Amino acid sequence: MKILAVDIGTGTQDVLLFDTEKEPENALKLVMPSPTMMLAHAIGVATAAGEDLLLTGVTMGGGPCGWAAEEHLKTGYRVFATPDAARTFNDDLDEVASRGVEVVSEDEAGRLSGVHALKMLDYDYSAMARAFSAFGVDLDQVELLAVAVFDHGAAPPGVSDRLFRFEYLAERIQTGMGLAAFAFLREEIPPSMTRLQAAAATAPEDRPLVAMDTAPAAVLGALEDEWVRAHDQVIIANVGNFHTLAFHLRQGVIAGLFEHHTGRLRQARLEELLDQLADGTLSHDELFAEHGHGALVLDPSPAALDLVAVTGPRRRMLAGSALRPYLAVPYGDMMMTGCWGLVRACAQILPWTTEAIEGALNAT
Repeated sequence: MKILAVDIGTGTQDVLLFDTEKEPENALKLVMPSPTMMLAHAIGVATAAGEDLLLTGVTMGGGPCGWAAEEHLKTGYRVFATPDAARTFNDDLDEVASRGVEVVSEDEAGRLSGVHALKMLDYDYSAMARAFSAFGVDLDQVELLAVAVFDHGAAPPGVSDRLFRFEYLAERIQTGMGLAAFAFLREEIPPSMTRLQAAAATAPEDRPLVAMDTAPAAVLGALEDEWVRAHDQVIIANVGNFHTLAFHLRQGVIAGLFEHHTGRLRQARLEELLDQLADGTLSHDELFAEHGHGALVLDPSPAALDLVAVTGPRRRMLAGSALRPYLAVPYGDMMMTGCWGLVRACAQILPWTTEAIEGALNAT
């Protein structure tokens, strides 16, 4: 069985072609610029050329592309966007318009002239197929697709994006499915998870697809590291470019978690939060008040910080920490952590894949 797992972050998009007939270490891999970084560059080129922009496509990851669009507007050029593309910047289209973006219908977009058109999307299967094809690898032989993106969810008007996101995390955990609760078959993605929906909609429809949130995928992937897996009790932190999510796991069961904006954390505060996560003393209100997403304690029984496993592009935030963090490297490659989490999630939610995937992963 072959699985194409794609973990789409802010800085990079990490691609794993997993074959159950091969050792995991021999899986083919790509680490490429993220879609939002690529789009930000393209917008910058249009700005330098003095061109008005038309953004079409679907809702995708913001951040760099949003900042590039703001700079384009500040420079004095126009930005038109179709509704789905505009929701990349904010789910509230009135808010998008207030920033200077001109939201137009698909029909209106088709009638515009003298604009530089750019298509927005996170999941570019065609580009990946071309890249693999250059090395004689045919992605048409892949039987299962899996993709991970970070999704705040489309919060109702007047509801905090941060609160909506954390309530979604808590709701998924209450299903009792563990980290696999954050993975969905294409047809089961919640309507509020608009970025997951968009990524799934742009993937080929001729094969099953599993979509998952990036941070839980990274934590699940960290458990593929043999040293991490050998511990019954572990704290795993995914320190991403934008968000930090940490779980306390007891024999694979979630005892607690917190999620914060990485940019608002320094080493001392992150260490304090990890200590509180182990102690079961985290305060949701306190974390939310400092612009984090929130905290949840399911089992407040204190635990020793015997193993703090860290992954993510900003894991160096804990370099030299008194917590003695262990840098998780599933199958020897930290960059593929989220992809390995996707593969493991597929085995957990798709029974017809379980034997083949677990046979390949557990043989190591």
